[in-house]
Amino acid sequence: MWMPLFRHICTILPFRSSIFKRRGSNALGDDVGFVDEFVAFLNKHKVIGLAVAFIIGAAAAKLVSALVADIVMRVIAVLVPGGEWRAAVLQLGPVKLLIGDFVGALIDFVIIAFVVFMIVKYAVKEEGK
Repeated sequence: MWMPLFRHICTILPFRSSIFKRRGSNALGDDVGFVDEFVAFLNKHKVIGLAVAFIIGAAAAKLVSALVADIVMRVIAVLVPGGEWRAAVLQLGPVKLLIGDFVGALIDFVIIAFVVFMIVKYAVKEEGK
């Protein structure tokens, strides 16, 4: 699906230098061009799937962070006196330790790790069937 588009883009790009036109042989001894070799590399190592997973993971991280910031932290803020617990600071002489910010990041991490664990657990269970 995307391979013909990739090959077309590589042929119309203005920087088609000798590196794209060079011919060589791959590990099997087949005569291939740079683009063909690169496409074979992408397919062999499943780079496109990894890129898609990375993008979806980044979007999921934003979603979980929004869940934590907008729902979980609001509940915690009601339970904590003063409500602004993320601004909590521990003063040690001239040094200010941002304890509230660290605890918020820790809660974000724990929730994201739990969600990833549940997804992986479900995926591995499905593969085993």
